[in-house]
Amino acid sequence: MSVHAKIHSINFCRKFAVTSLFFLFPLRFLAIGFSGWQIGVVVSLFALSPLVIAFPTGWINDRFSMAGIIRGALLAQGLLLLLAAWTTNFFLVAFVFLFLGMANNALDVSMNSLYYKDERAMDQNRKFGVYSFWIGLGLAAGVFAGGLLMKLAGFKTAVAAFSALLLIVFLSTGRFDREKFRLVCFRDYRRNILRKKTLLFVLFVFILALHWSVEGTVYSPFLARTFGLDSFAIAIYISAALLLGALSAFLVGRLRFNIRADRRLLPLAMLASGAGLILMVNSHYAVSLAFRILHEIGDGALGALTVLFISRLFEKDAIGGSAGIVISIQVMGQMLGALVFAPLGFHFGLQYPFLICGGLIVLNALYGAVIFRRLEY
Repeated sequence: MSVHAKIHSINFCRKFAVTSLFFLFPLRFLAIGFSGWQIGVVVSLFALSPLVIAFPTGWINDRFSMAGIIRGALLAQGLLLLLAAWTTNFFLVAFVFLFLGMANNALDVSMNSLYYKDERAMDQNRKFGVYSFWIGLGLAAGVFAGGLLMKLAGFKTAVAAFSALLLIVFLSTGRFDREKFRLVCFRDYRRNILRKKTLLFVLFVFILALHWSVEGTVYSPFLARTFGLDSFAIAIYISAALLLGALSAFLVGRLRFNIRADRRLLPLAMLASGAGLILMVNSHYAVSLAFRILHEIGDGALGALTVLFISRLFEKDAIGGSAGIVISIQVMGQMLGALVFAPLGFHFGLQYPFLICGGLIVLNALYGAVIFRRLEY
């Protein structure tokens, strides 16, 4: 199996198993009696972990190892998922989700580093479009499979199946070719991050990340209360939209690389994401789903273009730690959003987090149009 094929297969499996449950766990939390603020705390702890681990992971990627971290994180995720499914104690769930987030972030940073550092000549849109497509496809397939398994066999059985998949991937993952390491000074990372164009880009992705917390806290409860859906019907709604998002990333990969065209496309994708998030708040199922698809189409393109622009921000030798810092700041948006939007949604109305986050993303599209016009990325 080629390095790229191995990367895509691991990304598909890990997103299939873990991130898909991110959409369905809130229903479990409500069923065992968690309040809105408790759900917000659990999700924010999942997002908090990159602040602790993203840069150290990226530095180790640059200096020592990527394959070792990937294998260790896969094993940790498989075991932690089992623990998360079998406990109902709030403090233990919070503890598990903190470490589950660490393992998830270690995988995100290390898989990105491995792909960023691969210097084989190929069209850059195709490279990162295909990368994002397999991640998105894993999400769509995983949410559908999770909903189906929960309907047929129950929540714990579904989680156990996903945990087993991660352990199989762990056992089958060996070394990767083309791992290159160099001693990187910490001042190189500081210089990379403190540049004007990096800081402006970080703000751009920080605002984008706010809505991830909405998806991890109030998304599935919103669908259940608005349309009376069970877990499998919710999974169909979510996975159908995610599938179109994955196809959107694939289509970005079909466009010939042109940095000027990509700079114009990124704010447009952000606008579609924000508008779709606002307009999916609708009492008509088909209309809501149509606008959710619009949101995911925007998100799919954003996924491909964001990693492409991060790959252009930093030199390959230091991209692991530098991109890790960007990710850690980005997920601060997810953490902040979880702490704010989960209590707000469960107290005042589940529609408000979508409306507020959608409005912020639309404004972010205008901000992106300005910075990508004025600065070279």
